[in-house]
Amino acid sequence: MPTLDLDLALTTARRAVAAAAAAAIPHFRRGVRVDLKPDRSPVTVADRESEAAILAVLRAAFPDHGVLGEETGAHAGAAATRWIVDPLDGTRGFTRGEALWGPLVALEHEGAVVAGAMALPVAGEVYFAARGKGAWLAAGGGTPTPLRVSGISRWEDATLQLGEPRVLLAAPFAAPVERLSTTCARTRCYGDLAGFAMVLTGRAEGWIEAGVQLWDLAPMKVLLEEAGGRFTDLAGVPTVASGHCVASNGLVHDHLLAALAPAVAAR
Repeated sequence: MPTLDLDLALTTARRAVAAAAAAAIPHFRRGVRVDLKPDRSPVTVADRESEAAILAVLRAAFPDHGVLGEETGAHAGAAATRWIVDPLDGTRGFTRGEALWGPLVALEHEGAVVAGAMALPVAGEVYFAARGKGAWLAAGGGTPTPLRVSGISRWEDATLQLGEPRVLLAAPFAAPVERLSTTCARTRCYGDLAGFAMVLTGRAEGWIEAGVQLWDLAPMKVLLEEAGGRFTDLAGVPTVASGHCVASNGLVHDHLLAALAPAVAAR
């Protein structure tokens, strides 16, 4: 297999989420009908059209790569390389007129994600990164600027973002999450990719998520590490495949893992 072109991968990931944002925004503005998948999660025509827009960009740049899409499943391709796609993370909020939703795209090569991007379309923000190429934010169509996590190291001064409360505020996580939430400077629950974006841009120090799928987290590790942060699952394993995670500026990461360790052991 030819050497992977990371510059092209970075550009492609960025273009893919921008295409998904362009496909979804008109539906967001006029409203959509909501259908339910077999697992009772919502899906709309915006999800489907956004995934189609992403696939068109990926196939134009890397026709031989495999793809795993939330809506369309697995597409055959090179065994060692695949794209992982969530066309619209936060569909439920999207259907309620909330602004904190967007697409997620990641390139996995030989078992590791090496490039990724995400967007917050209502804010006009696109985040993108590749291994060794840095992490970047393009806002409002302007020139990309480098992303950098915060330098706050004291938990008493930190801001914590929480993911899905139905998971994190249930046993066995409820007690440690409550302690973390009440001992930091402030706690917020923006949800979905927006909570993660707060850490990525230095506006929060930690984000905890659990009970999600691979495509909900796939680009986040490379984005955060290229911005100077740290990304692991709740047990401290550096992976996006566990369905749960701790994302931080790195300086508070060990504190978060230590607090969550009893809950992880009890699962």
